[in-house]
Amino acid sequence: MTRRSQLYLLAALAVVLVVVYFMNRNSVSSGSGVLAADGAFQPLAVHEPQLRLDLLDNLTKLKYSGTHRDIFSAVPPPPEPTAAEIAARKLYPTVPVKPPDPPLTIPAQLYGYATSQSGGHVAFFTNGDDVLVVPEGDTFLSRFRLTHIGVDSADVMEISTGRHAIVPMLLPAPTGDAGAGPAANPMANPGAGPGTQQ
Repeated sequence: MTRRSQLYLLAALAVVLVVVYFMNRNSVSSGSGVLAADGAFQPLAVHEPQLRLDLLDNLTKLKYSGTHRDIFSAVPPPPEPTAAEIAARKLYPTVPVKPPDPPLTIPAQLYGYATSQSGGHVAFFTNGDDVLVVPEGDTFLSRFRLTHIGVDSADVMEISTGRHAIVPMLLPAPTGDAGAGPAANPMANPGAGPGTQQ
């Protein structure tokens, strides 16, 4: 292709671009408004341009009358109660049932008891590394009262609530020679705890 042919081709492309530009410009300007006879722009008239507050007020008063359900659950919701069921609930209201209190736990272990010369009973408790000597009827650990000492257990009451708990006697594991007999274990006889007076 000669240089003259290239110049003719460039000139033709330039003319096409100019024609396309003016065609697009006229289409955009004709769609946004109306040109008057004197060339001034006049916007199109819009019917009722004010905000319809009455329609918005009607939307706020609408109530959904369909079934309310969780869209993330495949289980259908329970049916709506009938008028008779609602009246029965008002006539016989459901009283909530209080769950039972947890069992009373005594943070001490009974490992023996003794009888004093006056005839009273004394129980021996362990609380961690501490040894508690509690006469029958006295309080210990600032919360509990020893109400009764039995042969192999003790009845303990929580002072704040009045609840009772039975603390069983725990015998220590035998130590030393297993063939030493009952004399090697002073707790072999539950009724004769440490310090028992005969």
